[in-house]
Amino acid sequence: MDKIAADRSAPALLAFLLLVAFVCGGGGIGAALANLSVQLTALAVLAFRRESAVRFSADAPCALRLLIIATLALPLLQLVPLPESIWSALPARDLVSGSRDLANGAGWAPFSVAPLRTLLAASALITPLAVLLAGWTLPRERLIQCAWLVVVFGIVTVLMGAVQLGSGTEVGTLYGSRSPGKILLGTFANRNSTGLFLVFGMALAALLPAPRPHPAIIAARLAVCALLLLAIVLTQSRTALVLALVPSVLGVLRGIEFVDGKAQRRATGRKAMLVLGSLGLLGAAAVAVVAAAPDRIASTLERFEARDDSRRFIWEDATYSAGRYWPLGAGTGTFDEIYQIDESLENMTLRRAGRAHNDYIELTIEAGLPGIALAVMWLALVGWLSWQARRSSQRWVAWAGSAFLLCIALQSVTDYPLRAQTILAFCGFALLLLSRVASDRARART
Repeated sequence: MDKIAADRSAPALLAFLLLVAFVCGGGGIGAALANLSVQLTALAVLAFRRESAVRFSADAPCALRLLIIATLALPLLQLVPLPESIWSALPARDLVSGSRDLANGAGWAPFSVAPLRTLLAASALITPLAVLLAGWTLPRERLIQCAWLVVVFGIVTVLMGAVQLGSGTEVGTLYGSRSPGKILLGTFANRNSTGLFLVFGMALAALLPAPRPHPAIIAARLAVCALLLLAIVLTQSRTALVLALVPSVLGVLRGIEFVDGKAQRRATGRKAMLVLGSLGLLGAAAVAVVAAAPDRIASTLERFEARDDSRRFIWEDATYSAGRYWPLGAGTGTFDEIYQIDESLENMTLRRAGRAHNDYIELTIEAGLPGIALAVMWLALVGWLSWQARRSSQRWVAWAGSAFLLCIALQSVTDYPLRAQTILAFCGFALLLLSRVASDRARART
């Protein structure tokens, strides 16, 4: 009886973790207590799902397990104390060495120039790891139900956005807003993260199998996708608007496959009429949105022409920092400490950079060549798992996950999506969907 109860509660535990991450994890580094609540929830869920973690260590693809171990090991190894003769010989450690000499603190020291920052960065990995391990033994039907819950979260984000845009103030925002009443933020502090999350919801709405067959399911899918796409526009996130093409293209491909597959078995007149009618409704809705709110649509499009973007100045100085600490880096999570030293006077602005606004440059600064190698291997693994899933009956579920992971990689060129606990949690969930379908397909062949 205990085992049956545990099996029934497992989907609820994963759903609860995703809910807490959605509500509390969007504030970034400025919301320490909220982030802590997500991580404590993740640890509690892992404690209840120990058997699932054990099964993961036995059943998961070997490449996935090795990459997880390497990703966890990198920041933890940077915290290991080293003799002064070793750490002082590392690149760009002269300032650290001089500071310790002035404070009479010479002796053993960690690799990282800011150990507390590195420890904080390492603790952030708890959330995606917990999502992946806790959901590993769930039946695919239960995983798909949790994925539909993510679509519900997207709709909730839209409803919150309606309040935020309609108030003209910070009412409805969890972390305030730099442009009250003008940007849809949902539960996030960063509009790029909001847009990215909505892109994931759009991919799932377009690609997940329906909970039950119904003639109106196509129209419902298109309506939800249109709603989420409108919300992406209202975030005024340029990267999210471009990345919305990914689920849009996948949705079209899935629709073509659906129509072709049905045509091989029976006439599709009714289905085709539903598809064409839904597309007509979608087009009419898009025209109505543009006609009703042209100023908000125009504000988003105008941002593509912005030429006063300070990120190019940050990238210039951050690239210099990356060269100084090459090839081993300064320590995970240390960018903000490093950049204050290397920021040039001619590139200084009124606002503190905080991040490199390019996670690949920031990764090079903090983890050097090992970090870049890990990033390349993760991208290769996502590609390999996506290929493995191609013949599965649930391949579109897997590709919804890989689409989100691809969008994270692309947005990382101009932003820092993986610095929010919410995006980390749903990154783990996307990897769970992809790896489960791919590994189940591999086991079936065996």
